[in-house]
Amino acid sequence: MWHLYLDESGDLGFDFVNRKPSKFFTITILTIREIENNRFLINAVKHTLKRKLHSSGFSRELKGSKTSIQVKKYFYGQVEHLKFGIYALTLNKKKLYERLTQEKERVYNYVARLVLDQIPFEKAVTRVQLVVDKSKAKPEIEEFNNYIVNQLAGRLDPKVPLNIDHHSSHESFGLQAADLFSWGIFRKYERKDTEWFSIFKEKVKYDGVFLAEKK
Repeated sequence: MWHLYLDESGDLGFDFVNRKPSKFFTITILTIREIENNRFLINAVKHTLKRKLHSSGFSRELKGSKTSIQVKKYFYGQVEHLKFGIYALTLNKKKLYERLTQEKERVYNYVARLVLDQIPFEKAVTRVQLVVDKSKAKPEIEEFNNYIVNQLAGRLDPKVPLNIDHHSSHESFGLQAADLFSWGIFRKYERKDTEWFSIFKEKVKYDGVFLAEKK
């Protein structure tokens, strides 16, 4: 079974005059195969919460923007030996066509699809489970799911089931892990801060920029 966790960092605000939105927006997908490996990943998040955030009931969660580098390192030390991949695409928001700044759901879905394009679904022979950080209302969730299913239809063997679920991050320990890595990639572009990224970069299979600045 393939487990995929999709999370994002930054925002899709575009009012750079009156507000202070992020300059970049990153969508990251953590991929891990086999139930045992996924269980180990989840347990590593639980263990980190219990040991480092003293959260026996796991009511708190690991967040890239709020978790210290020491706690991030502690978590990564537990999963470093696991085989998993990180795929990410970062949108340079200031380069986006003006008309698209009013179509945030379309932009989100498109960037997510571009990340999924990098994952070798042609090799999947068992169920694919995609868990998405829940940030949409029901109509937008249905639109996202239909869009992704249609995009992957030609790449997945028809015998391979695809499930898409939307959960809040506090409900999904896998999403919390994805959030940590997504924040590290986002931070690299937003602040040119690579302290956390440099630690897990060997797990990054794809790290692209959409509408990058021309050199």
